[in-house]
Amino acid sequence: MKLSKAVKRISVDRPKHFRLADCDPADTHGIDIDKKQAEARLADDIARLTDLQERLFAEHRWAVLIVLQGMDASGKDGVIKHVMSGINPQGCDVHSFKAPSPEELEHDFFWRYVRRLPERGRIGIFNRSYYEEVLVTRVHPDVLARERLPRLPGREIFQCRFEDICAFERSLCDNGVLVLKFFLHISPEEQRQRLLARLEDATKRWKFSISDVAERERWDDYMRVYEEMIRATSHATARWHVVPADHKPIARLLVAGIVVAALDALDPKYPTITGKALAEFKKVERMLSSEAPRGERG
Repeated sequence: MKLSKAVKRISVDRPKHFRLADCDPADTHGIDIDKKQAEARLADDIARLTDLQERLFAEHRWAVLIVLQGMDASGKDGVIKHVMSGINPQGCDVHSFKAPSPEELEHDFFWRYVRRLPERGRIGIFNRSYYEEVLVTRVHPDVLARERLPRLPGREIFQCRFEDICAFERSLCDNGVLVLKFFLHISPEEQRQRLLARLEDATKRWKFSISDVAERERWDDYMRVYEEMIRATSHATARWHVVPADHKPIARLLVAGIVVAALDALDPKYPTITGKALAEFKKVERMLSSEAPRGERG
C-alpha cells in the first residue's frame, strides 16, 4: 500500500464511528519495507521537510503545532529525534509537559500551553499537551481536585473541556497556526518489552520511572478515555491521526509523511522583493561587487 493511502486510513475523519479497538498497534497498513528501506524513505521526507521549514520560516505567515500523545514508551521522543532531525533548531521549539507547577495551577488549564505556542514561521512540538487535561484528570480525579475549580452547574466538566479544546484549535487555525495531532498507539506487550529494554540497558535506565508501571495498571482506563477524547476532538480543522506505534520505523514514516504533506499544502514561499526595496538591493549589490578585497586596499 502507498504511504498516502496508509495516512488516509489512520486519519480520524468520522469520529462518531471511531473505535480504538479497531486500530491494531502492530498494523503496517500494507507498507512492506524493511528497516533500511524505511530509513532511506524517511531521509527523503526529512530533506523535503528541511526545505519546507526554511520556506515557512522565510514567509513568516503560518506556524505549525505538532501535538504528540501516547502512553509511556510509545515513541514520542523517537519521533521528535528522528523525524525532526533535519529541522533548523532556530525555527523549531519542543516542549514536554509534566505535572503542572503551583504557578500553573493558579491559572486556567490552557494557560501554560498558550505560553508555549509557536510564533509565525516556526514549528512547535508539544510532547504531551492540553489533552492531558482530559486524560490524566479523568483517570486520576485527585489531579483535577488540585485545580480548585468552581462548580459548573448543569454541565459535565470534561464535555465542556472537549468543546473548549475544539474551539481553541479552530481559533488557532483562524490565526495562522496549523495543528497536527498524533496519538501513538502502542500495545501493552510492546510497551512491556520497551520498558524491560530500558531497565536492561544502563544507558537508558534514566528514562525509566516507577510511575510508568503504575500507569500501566490503568491501561484499560486510559484506552477508554483516549477513545472518548479522539471521538470528541477530531474535527475538520485538526483531525487526530492514530499511528500504529509497535513498529517504530513505520510510525516515524507515517508521522513524517503527514507533516510533509501538511506543510506542502500550505505552500510557503520565499518573499519576493520588488519596487524600491529591490532597487536598493541592486544598488548595494553593485557597491559590494565593485569593492576591492580588503587585502588589496592601499
